[in-house]
Amino acid sequence: MANVVAIEAESRLRAGKGAARATRREGKVPGVVYGGHAEPTLIALDPRVVLRELHRAGWQSRQYEITAGDTKMRALIRGVQFHPVTDVPEHVDFQRLISGERIRVTVPIHFEGEAVCPGLKKGGNLNVVYHAVEVMCDSDHIPERFEADLSPLDFNDNVRWHDLKGTENASLVSKQDLVVATVAPPSRSEVAAAEAAASGVKAPAKGGSKAPAKKKA
Repeated sequence: MANVVAIEAESRLRAGKGAARATRREGKVPGVVYGGHAEPTLIALDPRVVLRELHRAGWQSRQYEITAGDTKMRALIRGVQFHPVTDVPEHVDFQRLISGERIRVTVPIHFEGEAVCPGLKKGGNLNVVYHAVEVMCDSDHIPERFEADLSPLDFNDNVRWHDLKGTENASLVSKQDLVVATVAPPSRSEVAAAEAAASGVKAPAKGGSKAPAKKKA
């Protein structure tokens, strides 16, 4: 189960654009917690807290316990609106979590074993198809991340959904055994450059070698 991050918030009494602008003038970010068979809860957040969480990897699947006055809510961040010029967060949408209910969530994938991967050690390239996948899972068991082990992969090998660790309590929304990443062999130009570097000879530029220019009389 993912770690739950505690967030302190203030309650807002009024909805609407005017009320949201007033909240921003006070130096806060307006937000709303919706869903969970309850009325939406209007809140105001410290912008530093919002930016801190957005700068941390995996915020889309991270659970938050929001305290606003006497009310505590467990929720996920579902959307953030930014100022078109300054990129400052202007509004945050949270979805309330209810114990035992399944929820759709995007979970990041962490790649490990790159240093010992045979294909990468021989000069291959890691082509990542999915940095995160969308799954259905119980709200009490939202994975913090899935792990992809690259250590056994050689050229043209891949990691699929069924190879990931930590998927026991989740099912893919797409219902397909997705290819998450592949190890591709190096291109001809990369091989030529490596061989030239090893021999101390400068590799020819693309397009072939050019004849030296004739000196003017």
